[in-house]
Amino acid sequence: MTRLVAVCYRSHTAATTSVQGVWPNARFSTNTYHRATFRARAPALRCFGAYKPRCRQIVLTDARIKGLGREIADEYAFLKDRYKTPRYPVVLAHGLLGFAELRLAGSYLPSIQYWRGIKEALTTNNCEVITAQVPPSSSIEKRAAKLAEDIVAQAQGKSVNIIAHSMGGLDARYMISCLQHPGVDVKSLVTVATPHHGSPFADYMLELIGPRYLPRLYKLWERTTGWEPSAFAQLTTTYMTEEFNSRTPDDPAVRYFSYGAMVKDRPPLLSPFRLSHRVIEEVEGPNDGLVSVESSKWGVYKGTLLGVNHLDLINWSNRLRYTAQKWMGRPPTFNAIAFYLDIVDMLAREGL
Repeated sequence: MTRLVAVCYRSHTAATTSVQGVWPNARFSTNTYHRATFRARAPALRCFGAYKPRCRQIVLTDARIKGLGREIADEYAFLKDRYKTPRYPVVLAHGLLGFAELRLAGSYLPSIQYWRGIKEALTTNNCEVITAQVPPSSSIEKRAAKLAEDIVAQAQGKSVNIIAHSMGGLDARYMISCLQHPGVDVKSLVTVATPHHGSPFADYMLELIGPRYLPRLYKLWERTTGWEPSAFAQLTTTYMTEEFNSRTPDDPAVRYFSYGAMVKDRPPLLSPFRLSHRVIEEVEGPNDGLVSVESSKWGVYKGTLLGVNHLDLINWSNRLRYTAQKWMGRPPTFNAIAFYLDIVDMLAREGL
Protein backbone atom coordinates (compact mmCIF):
# COMPACT_ATOMS: atom_id res chain seq x y z
CA MET A 1 0.00 0.00 0.00
CA THR A 2 1.27 3.44 -0.85
CA ARG A 3 -0.12 6.43 0.98
CA LEU A 4 -0.81 9.25 -1.40
CA VAL A 5 -2.19 12.74 -0.97
CA ALA A 6 -4.28 13.66 -3.96
CA VAL A 7 -6.99 15.95 -5.19
CA CYS A 8 -10.60 14.95 -5.49
CA TYR A 9 -12.87 17.27 -7.33
CA ARG A 10 -16.53 18.03 -6.99
CA SER A 11 -18.36 19.66 -9.86
CA HIS A 12 -20.76 22.45 -9.11
CA THR A 13 -23.42 23.65 -11.53
CA ALA A 14 -21.70 24.51 -14.79
CA ALA A 15 -21.73 28.16 -15.65
CA THR A 16 -22.30 28.45 -19.37
CA THR A 17 -21.10 31.49 -21.21
CA SER A 18 -21.71 32.24 -24.84
CA VAL A 19 -18.92 34.05 -26.63
CA GLN A 20 -20.72 35.80 -29.44
CA GLY A 21 -19.03 35.88 -32.80
CA VAL A 22 -16.18 33.56 -31.81
CA TRP A 23 -17.30 30.27 -30.25
CA PRO A 24 -21.09 30.46 -29.86
CA ASN A 25 -21.18 26.91 -28.49
CA ALA A 26 -18.32 27.31 -26.01
CA ARG A 27 -19.06 26.15 -22.46
CA PHE A 28 -17.09 26.98 -19.35
CA SER A 29 -17.43 25.06 -16.10
CA THR A 30 -16.65 26.23 -12.59
CA ASN A 31 -15.32 23.51 -10.29
CA THR A 32 -14.29 23.44 -6.66
CA TYR A 33 -11.28 21.31 -5.74
CA HIS A 34 -10.76 19.63 -2.41
CA ARG A 35 -7.68 18.14 -0.84
CA ALA A 36 -8.16 14.52 0.13
CA THR A 37 -6.04 11.69 1.47
CA PHE A 38 -6.47 8.11 0.33
CA ARG A 39 -4.64 4.84 0.15
CA ALA A 40 -3.96 3.51 -3.33
CA ARG A 41 -3.14 -0.11 -4.06
CA ALA A 42 -0.70 -0.89 -6.88
CA PRO A 43 -2.35 -2.47 -9.94
CA ALA A 44 -2.60 -6.23 -9.60
CA LEU A 45 -0.64 -8.19 -12.18
CA ARG A 46 -0.53 -11.90 -12.87
CA CYS A 47 2.55 -12.02 -15.10
CA PHE A 48 6.26 -12.01 -14.28
CA GLY A 49 5.56 -13.04 -10.69
CA ALA A 50 4.69 -10.88 -7.71
CA TYR A 51 5.61 -7.25 -8.07
CA LYS A 52 5.09 -4.07 -6.12
CA PRO A 53 5.94 -0.91 -8.06
CA ARG A 54 7.92 1.80 -6.34
CA CYS A 55 5.89 4.99 -6.36
CA ARG A 56 7.22 8.37 -5.42
CA GLN A 57 5.12 10.15 -2.80
CA ILE A 58 3.41 13.13 -4.35
CA VAL A 59 1.08 15.81 -3.08
CA LEU A 60 -1.59 17.16 -5.37
CA THR A 61 -2.66 20.61 -4.20
CA ASP A 62 -4.53 23.49 -5.78
CA ALA A 63 -1.22 24.62 -7.28
CA ARG A 64 -0.89 21.24 -8.99
CA ILE A 65 -4.33 21.59 -10.53
CA LYS A 66 -3.38 25.04 -11.80
CA GLY A 67 -0.48 23.23 -13.44
CA LEU A 68 -2.97 22.02 -16.04
CA GLY A 69 -2.58 25.46 -17.59
CA ARG A 70 -5.37 26.45 -19.94
CA GLU A 71 -8.02 23.75 -19.64
CA ILE A 72 -9.30 23.00 -23.15
CA ALA A 73 -12.68 21.29 -22.89
CA ASP A 74 -14.50 21.65 -26.23
CA GLU A 75 -12.63 24.37 -28.07
CA TYR A 76 -11.69 21.85 -30.77
CA ALA A 77 -15.04 20.10 -31.07
CA PHE A 78 -15.79 21.68 -34.45
CA LEU A 79 -13.90 23.13 -37.38
CA LYS A 80 -13.79 26.90 -37.72
CA ASP A 81 -14.60 28.65 -40.98
CA ARG A 82 -11.05 29.83 -41.58
CA TYR A 83 -7.49 29.04 -40.46
CA LYS A 84 -4.35 30.93 -41.31
CA THR A 85 -1.51 29.20 -43.17
CA PRO A 86 1.99 29.21 -41.64
CA ARG A 87 4.91 30.75 -43.45
CA TYR A 88 7.09 27.63 -43.34
CA PRO A 89 6.40 23.97 -44.22
CA VAL A 90 5.15 21.73 -41.42
CA VAL A 91 6.94 18.50 -40.53
CA LEU A 92 4.84 15.83 -38.80
CA ALA A 93 7.02 13.66 -36.53
CA HIS A 94 5.44 10.44 -35.25
CA GLY A 95 5.90 8.75 -31.89
CA LEU A 96 7.05 5.37 -30.62
CA LEU A 97 6.10 2.45 -32.91
CA GLY A 98 4.82 5.01 -35.39
CA PHE A 99 4.95 5.27 -39.16
CA ALA A 100 3.95 7.62 -41.93
CA GLU A 101 1.98 5.09 -43.96
CA LEU A 102 1.50 1.37 -43.38
CA ARG A 103 0.35 -1.14 -45.99
CA LEU A 104 -0.59 -4.57 -44.67
CA ALA A 105 -1.81 -6.11 -47.93
CA GLY A 106 -0.02 -4.26 -50.70
CA SER A 107 -2.48 -2.54 -53.02
CA TYR A 108 -5.37 -4.81 -52.04
CA LEU A 109 -6.36 -2.84 -48.94
CA PRO A 110 -6.19 0.88 -48.17
CA SER A 111 -3.07 2.04 -46.36
CA ILE A 112 -3.15 2.97 -42.69
CA GLN A 113 -2.06 6.51 -41.88
CA TYR A 114 -0.46 7.44 -38.54
CA TRP A 115 -1.75 11.00 -38.93
CA ARG A 116 -5.30 9.97 -39.89
CA GLY A 117 -6.73 12.71 -42.08
CA ILE A 118 -4.49 15.32 -40.47
CA LYS A 119 -1.98 15.69 -43.30
CA GLU A 120 -4.80 16.01 -45.83
CA ALA A 121 -6.55 18.66 -43.75
CA LEU A 122 -3.37 20.71 -43.42
CA THR A 123 -2.67 20.39 -47.14
CA THR A 124 -6.21 21.55 -47.91
CA ASN A 125 -5.42 24.61 -45.81
CA ASN A 126 -2.51 25.34 -48.19
CA CYS A 127 0.16 24.07 -45.78
CA GLU A 128 3.18 22.35 -47.23
CA VAL A 129 3.37 19.15 -45.18
CA ILE A 130 6.28 16.74 -44.73
CA THR A 131 5.60 13.41 -43.00
CA ALA A 132 8.75 11.93 -41.55
CA GLN A 133 9.19 8.20 -41.01
CA VAL A 134 11.78 7.13 -38.45
CA PRO A 135 12.68 3.68 -37.03
CA PRO A 136 9.72 2.66 -34.82
CA SER A 137 11.55 1.66 -31.63
CA SER A 138 15.17 2.63 -32.20
CA SER A 139 17.10 4.99 -29.96
CA ILE A 140 16.34 8.70 -29.92
CA GLU A 141 19.72 9.30 -31.58
CA LYS A 142 18.95 7.04 -34.55
CA ARG A 143 15.40 8.30 -34.90
CA ALA A 144 16.65 11.90 -34.83
CA ALA A 145 19.22 11.17 -37.54
CA LYS A 146 16.49 9.74 -39.79
CA LEU A 147 14.24 12.71 -39.03
CA ALA A 148 17.00 15.03 -40.22
CA GLU A 149 17.46 12.97 -43.39
CA ASP A 150 13.75 13.18 -44.20
CA ILE A 151 13.68 16.94 -43.68
CA VAL A 152 16.75 17.48 -45.86
CA ALA A 153 15.28 15.31 -48.62
CA GLN A 154 11.80 16.85 -48.60
CA ALA A 155 12.19 20.44 -47.42
CA GLN A 156 14.88 21.17 -50.03
CA GLY A 157 16.55 23.92 -48.08
CA LYS A 158 13.40 25.54 -46.67
CA SER A 159 13.03 26.38 -43.00
CA VAL A 160 10.42 24.24 -41.23
CA ASN A 161 8.04 24.06 -38.28
CA ILE A 162 7.85 20.67 -36.57
CA ILE A 163 4.70 19.26 -34.97
CA ALA A 164 5.57 16.13 -33.02
CA HIS A 165 3.40 13.58 -31.26
CA SER A 166 4.70 11.66 -28.25
CA MET A 167 8.30 10.41 -28.64
CA GLY A 168 8.60 12.35 -31.89
CA GLY A 169 9.13 15.46 -29.77
CA LEU A 170 12.24 13.91 -28.19
CA ASP A 171 13.62 13.03 -31.62
CA ALA A 172 13.08 16.60 -32.76
CA ARG A 173 14.68 18.10 -29.66
CA TYR A 174 17.77 15.93 -30.06
CA MET A 175 18.01 16.70 -33.77
CA ILE A 176 17.76 20.45 -33.14
CA SER A 177 20.16 20.66 -30.20
CA CYS A 178 22.68 17.88 -30.77
CA LEU A 179 22.82 17.02 -34.48
CA GLN A 180 22.60 20.59 -35.78
CA HIS A 181 22.45 19.35 -39.37
CA PRO A 182 23.53 22.14 -41.76
CA GLY A 183 20.64 21.32 -44.10
CA VAL A 184 17.97 21.60 -41.40
CA ASP A 185 16.63 24.95 -40.18
CA VAL A 186 13.87 24.57 -37.60
CA LYS A 187 11.87 27.66 -36.69
CA SER A 188 9.54 26.08 -34.15
CA LEU A 189 8.78 22.81 -32.40
CA VAL A 190 5.28 22.01 -31.16
CA THR A 191 5.12 18.87 -29.04
CA VAL A 192 1.86 17.06 -28.32
CA ALA A 193 1.87 14.70 -25.31
CA THR A 194 5.64 14.22 -25.47
CA PRO A 195 7.19 12.60 -22.36
CA HIS A 196 9.81 15.31 -21.84
CA HIS A 197 10.42 14.12 -18.28
CA GLY A 198 9.94 10.42 -18.97
CA SER A 199 7.08 8.07 -18.24
CA PRO A 200 6.39 6.32 -14.91
CA PHE A 201 4.83 3.51 -16.94
CA ALA A 202 8.17 2.88 -18.65
CA ASP A 203 9.74 2.73 -15.18
CA TYR A 204 7.01 0.34 -14.06
CA MET A 205 7.34 -2.05 -16.99
CA LEU A 206 11.14 -2.21 -16.98
CA GLU A 207 11.20 -2.88 -13.25
CA LEU A 208 8.39 -5.39 -13.59
CA ILE A 209 10.26 -7.38 -16.23
CA GLY A 210 13.53 -7.07 -14.35
CA PRO A 211 17.18 -7.22 -15.44
CA ARG A 212 17.10 -11.00 -15.73
CA TYR A 213 14.39 -11.17 -18.38
CA LEU A 214 14.82 -7.80 -20.10
CA PRO A 215 17.70 -8.82 -22.44
CA ARG A 216 15.74 -11.91 -23.50
CA LEU A 217 12.64 -9.86 -24.18
CA TYR A 218 14.66 -7.36 -26.22
CA LYS A 219 16.10 -10.19 -28.34
CA LEU A 220 12.64 -11.64 -28.87
CA TRP A 221 11.32 -8.21 -29.85
CA GLU A 222 14.12 -7.67 -32.38
CA ARG A 223 13.79 -11.19 -33.79
CA THR A 224 10.01 -10.89 -34.13
CA THR A 225 9.68 -7.34 -35.45
CA GLY A 226 13.09 -6.64 -36.94
CA TRP A 227 13.15 -3.39 -34.94
CA GLU A 228 15.83 -2.29 -32.53
CA PRO A 229 14.37 -1.92 -28.99
CA SER A 230 16.61 0.86 -27.63
CA ALA A 231 13.76 3.39 -27.30
CA PHE A 232 12.06 1.71 -24.36
CA ALA A 233 14.84 2.26 -21.81
CA GLN A 234 15.19 5.89 -22.92
CA LEU A 235 11.62 6.70 -21.93
CA THR A 236 12.18 6.17 -18.21
CA THR A 237 11.96 9.14 -15.87
CA THR A 238 15.54 8.58 -14.69
CA TYR A 239 17.01 8.64 -18.18
CA MET A 240 15.04 11.67 -19.31
CA THR A 241 15.55 13.83 -16.23
CA GLU A 242 19.13 12.87 -15.36
CA GLU A 243 20.66 12.34 -18.79
CA PHE A 244 18.67 13.45 -21.82
CA ASN A 245 17.39 16.83 -20.67
CA SER A 246 20.71 17.90 -19.20
CA ARG A 247 22.55 17.29 -22.47
CA THR A 248 19.80 18.50 -24.79
CA PRO A 249 19.38 22.22 -24.08
CA ASP A 250 16.91 24.26 -26.09
CA ASP A 251 18.18 26.15 -29.11
CA PRO A 252 17.53 29.86 -28.47
CA ALA A 253 16.80 30.33 -32.18
CA VAL A 254 13.86 27.89 -32.04
CA ARG A 255 10.38 28.58 -30.58
CA TYR A 256 9.13 25.75 -28.35
CA PHE A 257 5.43 25.09 -27.66
CA SER A 258 3.71 22.12 -26.01
CA TYR A 259 0.29 20.62 -25.30
CA GLY A 260 -0.78 17.94 -22.85
CA ALA A 261 -3.92 15.84 -22.52
CA MET A 262 -5.82 13.95 -19.86
CA VAL A 263 -8.71 11.53 -19.71
CA LYS A 264 -11.35 12.57 -17.20
CA ASP A 265 -12.37 9.12 -15.98
CA ARG A 266 -10.55 5.85 -15.50
CA PRO A 267 -10.35 4.04 -18.87
CA PRO A 268 -12.82 1.16 -19.28
CA LEU A 269 -11.88 -2.45 -18.59
CA LEU A 270 -10.92 -3.29 -22.18
CA SER A 271 -9.03 -0.06 -22.85
CA PRO A 272 -5.33 -0.47 -23.71
CA PHE A 273 -4.70 2.45 -21.35
CA ARG A 274 -6.41 1.05 -18.24
CA LEU A 275 -3.25 -0.14 -16.46
CA SER A 276 -0.89 2.56 -17.75
CA HIS A 277 -3.32 5.33 -16.81
CA ARG A 278 -3.58 4.06 -13.25
CA VAL A 279 0.19 3.66 -12.83
CA ILE A 280 0.91 7.16 -14.14
CA GLU A 281 -1.95 8.76 -12.21
CA GLU A 282 -0.64 7.39 -8.92
CA VAL A 283 2.80 8.86 -9.55
CA GLU A 284 2.31 12.03 -11.61
CA GLY A 285 -1.39 12.77 -11.65
CA PRO A 286 -3.55 13.62 -14.70
CA ASN A 287 -2.51 11.86 -17.92
CA ASP A 288 -3.73 10.75 -21.33
CA GLY A 289 -3.10 7.06 -20.71
CA LEU A 290 0.60 7.12 -21.59
CA VAL A 291 1.99 10.59 -20.85
CA SER A 292 1.22 12.82 -17.87
CA VAL A 293 0.35 16.49 -18.14
CA GLU A 294 3.44 17.33 -16.09
CA SER A 295 5.74 15.40 -18.41
CA SER A 296 4.16 17.03 -21.49
CA LYS A 297 5.27 20.53 -20.54
CA TRP A 298 8.12 22.07 -22.51
CA GLY A 299 8.67 25.63 -23.65
CA VAL A 300 5.45 27.64 -23.81
CA TYR A 301 2.73 25.36 -22.48
CA LYS A 302 -0.43 26.03 -24.52
CA GLY A 303 -2.84 24.01 -22.41
CA THR A 304 -4.33 20.66 -21.46
CA LEU A 305 -6.90 18.89 -23.63
CA LEU A 306 -9.59 17.45 -21.36
CA GLY A 307 -11.18 14.07 -22.02
CA VAL A 308 -8.63 13.14 -24.69
CA ASN A 309 -6.41 10.05 -24.71
CA HIS A 310 -3.05 9.43 -26.37
CA LEU A 311 -4.53 7.98 -29.57
CA ASP A 312 -7.33 10.54 -29.85
CA LEU A 313 -4.53 13.06 -30.38
CA ILE A 314 -3.70 11.54 -33.78
CA ASN A 315 -7.32 10.95 -34.77
CA TRP A 316 -7.34 7.24 -33.88
CA SER A 317 -10.62 7.69 -32.07
CA ASN A 318 -13.01 4.92 -31.19
CA ARG A 319 -15.82 5.66 -33.64
CA LEU A 320 -18.23 3.28 -31.90
CA ARG A 321 -17.72 5.22 -28.68
CA TYR A 322 -18.32 8.54 -30.43
CA THR A 323 -21.42 7.19 -32.17
CA ALA A 324 -22.81 5.97 -28.83
CA GLN A 325 -22.14 9.38 -27.30
CA LYS A 326 -24.09 11.07 -30.08
CA TRP A 327 -27.01 8.69 -29.58
CA MET A 328 -27.04 9.65 -25.91
CA GLY A 329 -27.06 13.34 -26.80
CA ARG A 330 -23.40 13.84 -25.90
CA PRO A 331 -21.57 14.95 -29.04
CA PRO A 332 -17.77 14.53 -29.08
CA THR A 333 -15.84 17.42 -27.54
CA PHE A 334 -12.61 16.88 -29.48
CA ASN A 335 -11.81 16.82 -33.19
CA ALA A 336 -8.12 16.11 -33.86
CA ILE A 337 -8.25 17.78 -37.26
CA ALA A 338 -9.60 20.99 -35.72
CA PHE A 339 -6.80 20.78 -33.15
CA TYR A 340 -3.98 20.57 -35.70
CA LEU A 341 -5.52 23.23 -37.91
CA ASP A 342 -5.56 25.48 -34.86
CA ILE A 343 -1.88 24.71 -34.22
CA VAL A 344 -0.86 25.83 -37.71
CA ASP A 345 -3.12 28.86 -37.31
CA MET A 346 -1.25 29.68 -34.10
CA LEU A 347 2.10 29.29 -35.88
CA ALA A 348 0.93 31.62 -38.65
CA ARG A 349 -0.12 34.25 -36.09
CA GLU A 350 3.33 33.95 -34.51
CA GLY A 351 4.91 34.76 -37.87
CA LEU A 352 6.11 31.20 -38.34
